[in-house]
Amino acid sequence: MSVTAGLTVAALTSLSLALACAGVLGRASGTRTGGRAPYRLLAVGTALGTLGLIGTAATVVPGEDPGPGRLAPFAFGLGAGSLVLLLGVLRLHARGGAVRHVLDGLVIASCTLYVGWTLVIEPAYRAHLGPGLSVLTRPRLLLVAGPAVLAVGVSAVLAVLVWRAAGPRASVVVTGAGVALTGASGVGLLAALRHGDGSLVAALGVLYGLSQLTVAGGARRADRVVRPDEAAHGARAAGRRALVTWVPVLCAIAAAALRLTLVHSIDNVGAVIAGLIGVTLCARQASALREAHGYADELAREREALRELAHSDALTGLGNRRRLADALRRAGSPPVLLAIDLDGFKNVNDMRGHDVGDTVLVEVAHRLRANLRPGDLPVRLGGDEFAVLMVAGRAQPEPGCGAGGHAPTGAGLEEAERVAARLLAVLSQPYQVDGVAVFLSASIGLAGGAGATDVTTLLRDADVSLRFAKQRGKNRVERFDAAYEHWLRRRTTLEHELRGALERDELSLAYQPVLSLPDARPVGAEALLRWYHPGLGQVSPAEFIPVAEEAGLVGQLDRWVLHQACHQLSRWLADGHDVWLSVNISSRELHLPEYVPQVLEVLRAHRLPPGRLVLEVTEHAVAVDLDELAQRLGALRAAGVRIALDDFGAGYSSLGQLRRLPVDIIKIDRSLVAEPAGTLVEVVVGLGARLGLEVVAEGVSEAAQRAAVEAAGCRLGQGDVLHPPMLAEHVEALLARDMTAQDTGSAHIPAQNLGQVDSGREMRQA
Repeated sequence: MSVTAGLTVAALTSLSLALACAGVLGRASGTRTGGRAPYRLLAVGTALGTLGLIGTAATVVPGEDPGPGRLAPFAFGLGAGSLVLLLGVLRLHARGGAVRHVLDGLVIASCTLYVGWTLVIEPAYRAHLGPGLSVLTRPRLLLVAGPAVLAVGVSAVLAVLVWRAAGPRASVVVTGAGVALTGASGVGLLAALRHGDGSLVAALGVLYGLSQLTVAGGARRADRVVRPDEAAHGARAAGRRALVTWVPVLCAIAAAALRLTLVHSIDNVGAVIAGLIGVTLCARQASALREAHGYADELAREREALRELAHSDALTGLGNRRRLADALRRAGSPPVLLAIDLDGFKNVNDMRGHDVGDTVLVEVAHRLRANLRPGDLPVRLGGDEFAVLMVAGRAQPEPGCGAGGHAPTGAGLEEAERVAARLLAVLSQPYQVDGVAVFLSASIGLAGGAGATDVTTLLRDADVSLRFAKQRGKNRVERFDAAYEHWLRRRTTLEHELRGALERDELSLAYQPVLSLPDARPVGAEALLRWYHPGLGQVSPAEFIPVAEEAGLVGQLDRWVLHQACHQLSRWLADGHDVWLSVNISSRELHLPEYVPQVLEVLRAHRLPPGRLVLEVTEHAVAVDLDELAQRLGALRAAGVRIALDDFGAGYSSLGQLRRLPVDIIKIDRSLVAEPAGTLVEVVVGLGARLGLEVVAEGVSEAAQRAAVEAAGCRLGQGDVLHPPMLAEHVEALLARDMTAQDTGSAHIPAQNLGQVDSGREMRQA
């Protein structure tokens, strides 16, 4: 077969396979490779080589030796196509690291060329053509040498790319091998057109077309494989860079040393290649330096982003506790801190869901930003707790403080109080969520000024003020006072000591008799809880019962009181005394479904008639969930236990509620008993008579009050002027004396005075 025929076969085969490549690349979606641009570049690269081959085939005359002018189209097409194919592969597999791969590939290629030229090509060239001839004077050699050098460079770059591939490597290997084979077969085809026969030209042409089809297949595979994480591969690839760069350089240095040893000179081409090695190494180092600066800048940005993330709240975008602490440490003038808590926010999460709660928190953050002074720092501490850091007005110097001494003027605290009042009004406005209004209020604690000497002190003072604001009824602003800290310490101590009070046998019961009027005969008593601590002394029930309620200890105390009172009542009944005993009920215990069975079990354990036990419930306890409490009290009353409504007239219940509640006794609040005229007592007594209820006037502390109660027709009374709270044995003595002297009335029996008590309010303080 002639060279012309072989070239024709090669051109037609390459054209058909190039069209197949275009079809394969055209079906790539580019969804996993960042777009279709790499596939377009690969298609253009294959087209350039094929068009160059067709151009050469069209200019070659049968029977004539193809000269440099006729080989030029394919040589230029092959070179341009190889460069475009390389660019497409880099776009496909090396986004972000293409420059580094190209420079490392050029280092390898230039070192490989130097070693090959110095040890193989130049000695052979000099042996066959003689010294003094230059490759630059032979155009045919230039047309083959140029694409060959370019193919070496492209192959070296692709080798670096394959070496550093993060995996899976199959697509990178197939695509890179196809491009390298395209360059090698194209250079071989150029050489065969001058020194080979037609069969070799045709075979190399088919191989050239198949190599292009291999490129298309490898690229198509990349569109189906998930792109690996190059960042995760960075550490492993970084360890290979030194090996890829310096091993070829050492080989080139060894070749140069060997040539100098044998020939004692370096030829011009070797010098040019050595200069190219130096240029590429310098460019590689410059690129590495630029990358290092880029990495440093990126690391600084990431560090700043992480710092911002660590000092910001993800939901609201406000600062968090860390940012607040940093700002407090940097504050130059005395700072003021507002601690803010949303009242009732837990109910929003429970009833409306956390998504609605998050929306409300975001709106709270927006309102805080919109209503603060420039320079004030709003932060979210967690949950529904917020804070605002304000830098107080700079203090004015005063005599005796020295050149740098300052005394607080209070202007900062006054301004903070105005800001807090504004925030209180803003945060109490309705929150619109999905067309539904959410109503909340806020409590604010304010602390700062010269008293806050450090960050910890300021945070603690603001928190103490906030807790005091909630204790005083919420929806208010409280400014820190030293008495608050004393109150908090006292409350914390009480809670700690109260947890072991039962085990240490520090709790006891006192009993205040209930007398019939006007003969003052004891008919019952009320059990009152007392706590004597060895270090704290006598602790008032009005102080420790709210602590027990908040700490969740009131249930344990209630059960203990009920058992002790029933035990004492059983002893009195066994001694033949006709008496009943009342016990206060905690509102929290009254809401428990198991409370009724517990009371009945206590009565059974102490063998008590249910009618001898009176359970007192305050108006405050029945003001919420009236239907549920009426059902619970009804179950107790159905079992024979009598129910007393304590603190009647304190302002919670209505006549309608009184008719719905299963009540046997009304205990008139001391505020009505203390009224001089006693008119309201008379009204309540008449109401009790109409409803068939017993009426007890409690808190009778003066003789005039007793006279007014008796004049109003009240049959039962309780108070210090009648008998103060006393120990059980003193009540027994009172009952025993009554048994022997019923006709003469109840004579005064000296008893230990355990202190004035508001029995109805003891279990109501929380």
